[in-house]
Amino acid sequence: MTTERFLPLTSGSHTPSPSSSREVIVQGSGPALVLAHGAGGGVLGNYGLVLDELARDHTVIGPHYPGAGGTPESPRPLELDDLADLLVDSATAAGHDTFPVIGESLGCAVAVRAATRHPGRITALVLTAGFASPDPAQRLTAQLIQTLGRNGQLDTAARVACLACLSQTELSQLSETEIDARTAAARAGLLPALAHFDLVCRVDVHGDLPKINVPTLVVAPASDRMVLPASTRRMAHGISGAEYAELPGAGHLMNPADRADWLGLVRVFLARALDQEAM
Repeated sequence: MTTERFLPLTSGSHTPSPSSSREVIVQGSGPALVLAHGAGGGVLGNYGLVLDELARDHTVIGPHYPGAGGTPESPRPLELDDLADLLVDSATAAGHDTFPVIGESLGCAVAVRAATRHPGRITALVLTAGFASPDPAQRLTAQLIQTLGRNGQLDTAARVACLACLSQTELSQLSETEIDARTAAARAGLLPALAHFDLVCRVDVHGDLPKINVPTLVVAPASDRMVLPASTRRMAHGISGAEYAELPGAGHLMNPADRADWLGLVRVFLARALDQEAM
């Protein structure tokens, strides 16, 4: 069972988040494993299918960015540094000094920035559907979602998000009723998370990639239409020694079968990274 709790933000030596509180999902026991979610969906949107499995042998810690889950919206534009600090603050507040980070989509840039802002804290990275900066197709999609959402056309914005996040195969197999259900689910939390898509358009961690010096696994869903696999490959090439894997047929939001394959890759990688750390 997932445990959700609110923790007060701690500013420490870095810039406080614009939010006065944050919702953090904490589940399991054992060494910490921090989750950085993507734009819009929150921790459960990205990791809900595997959260119980990840928590079987880790304390999984997943903070929600402002505008996601129960974390209030920010009164100002989101900044990557603030979200990176949010990851680290959430883990240290839960009593963990070092930890691997799993990032997905926008969460990959957050994880990368956390690793460079807080050297010594992050022991390994798993980056899925990541990008160092948005390619033109991704930028246009994020801008369209923002524009539609801010103009009150949330249903249309949600349909654009579904179109980009589901693979072509999945879309071809869905009935109109199923598409409507997916759209309704996407629409539910879209308005408060529009600031995430604004940040997507401004992300640039190219300068951070050469500074990463921890074991890194980069995974590309091969049928991703939100973050093109070529963008994820470029992120992998920018990190010295990074491992790279593709999930054939997987879209941006993975179905249960693709997520199970992803989990197998992640488990093998994390076990190997932990062995290297212990040497």
